[in-house]
Amino acid sequence: MSTSIWSPLRQPAFRGLWLCGAVFFIGSGMQSMAAAWLMIELTGSSFLAALVQTAVFMPMFLLALPAGVLADTTDRRRLISGALLAQVAACAVLALLVLSGKGGAASVLFLVFVCGCCTAVLTPAWNSSVIDPVPRAEWPLAITAISIAYNAARAIGPTLAGLLFAWAGAGWVFAITVFTTLVMWESIRRWPPRAHPPSNLPPERLWGGTLSGLRFAWHSRIILAQLVRVMAYSAAGSALWALLPVIAQRQLGAGAEGFGLLMGCLGTGAVISGLMIGRMRARFSLDRIVAAACVVFAVVMLVAALVRVPALMYLAMAVGGGAWMSAMSTLNAATQGSAPPWVRSRAVAMHIVAALGAFAMGSAFWGAVSDIAGLTSALVAASVLMAAGLLLVRPFPLRVGGDQDVTQGTPWDELFVEAEPAPEAGPVAVEVGYRIRPNEDRAFLDAISKMKAPRRRDGATFWRVYRDLGEPSRYVERFIVESWADYLHQRARATVADRTIETEVRAYLAEGESARMSHYIAER
Repeated sequence: MSTSIWSPLRQPAFRGLWLCGAVFFIGSGMQSMAAAWLMIELTGSSFLAALVQTAVFMPMFLLALPAGVLADTTDRRRLISGALLAQVAACAVLALLVLSGKGGAASVLFLVFVCGCCTAVLTPAWNSSVIDPVPRAEWPLAITAISIAYNAARAIGPTLAGLLFAWAGAGWVFAITVFTTLVMWESIRRWPPRAHPPSNLPPERLWGGTLSGLRFAWHSRIILAQLVRVMAYSAAGSALWALLPVIAQRQLGAGAEGFGLLMGCLGTGAVISGLMIGRMRARFSLDRIVAAACVVFAVVMLVAALVRVPALMYLAMAVGGGAWMSAMSTLNAATQGSAPPWVRSRAVAMHIVAALGAFAMGSAFWGAVSDIAGLTSALVAASVLMAAGLLLVRPFPLRVGGDQDVTQGTPWDELFVEAEPAPEAGPVAVEVGYRIRPNEDRAFLDAISKMKAPRRRDGATFWRVYRDLGEPSRYVERFIVESWADYLHQRARATVADRTIETEVRAYLAEGESARMSHYIAER
């Protein structure tokens, strides 16, 4: 398998989406930098400056998971296009207010929040569809390429914004974001996302789909570990990003250009790391890459807290950007590569909720700590918390799911029911009876216990195994699903890996016996 980051870019559709996405990311970086520095000029408050990051990323925490459900169940092209056009309108209003001198702190924060809401709605759909033209084996490289574009934008966007801010003011920076958003809209019009495969199953509703995504994450040990690790890393690391304008002003005595240069160094380091990350993943485990990134980023925050030498600070930011890129792109690729198609957009959304939700709340927290205890104390505390993330390696180990974990399997049993219930009917109780060989009870129970996680992950709200008191060699597996529609979805979601576990279980059946499945619908 190729480890070259350029391999996915040979696909014309991916290359076009990637380039236009990079333009959009540059505009977003310009907007965030200009809003944060404008807040410093308007109020002088490090808390309000940090709150800009919260306004940018809190919508991800609030809206990303419902947006992921919509991306998995509706037309992704219409979803992305609608969100982008709404963002164009919000950016235009923000630019006009600031250019006319009527943009205060409250209006800037509100409109940045609105833009963040639009980005939150489109992100799961865009992230899950942009890699569609790329072979699955190259998905990690494609995701890394997207991360490079995003982090290059963090280098280019703030640097451009700092120069334009100093020359023409924040209003013209916001005006440019209107153009960059329209570029992204044009790319979706030209290379629309692949349509979802047709299905005869009842469509999932928003609330039910949200619960399905959360249940999947909770009962999938692979996904849960990835989400916990990204949340911990983002919450601690948000201190540096949120307090960067304060670091520029107080540690270096710099203006908008200096702040833009610090952001540019972080982005430059991320780009350099992205060019090497493919070879790093080929040599080192996911845990080693993320653990090393924790240590490096913790040291960078200590440098930011204690050092006032500009050259050393800029170098530290470049190293920190590389560490941030290594950890976040690795965790993102692991999440997307471990989720089956039916829930991939929701997995992306949950990754966003974990990463950027923690980032948004962490930004506000570290801003408040900086106002109360001082900038140095806040950064030192964040550094200690980042290093403490190494304690999560053992309870939440990282790995990427294989093909068998994401490929749909063929159900063991045909669905024989006399009259199929209405989709909303339920709850539904399902029983699978097993008569096993004598003296193999313990081994059978160990094997069938592995069925609990996939049953619960794919839709069951209850699961248990019972032994027949009148016939000790007979066991019944029983699970409950909220509705008939949910049960049909559960059957369709089982993977090849799940079928392998079922094969293990049925290997304990007595000679001539077969597993017997029964379905019950609640009547009272």
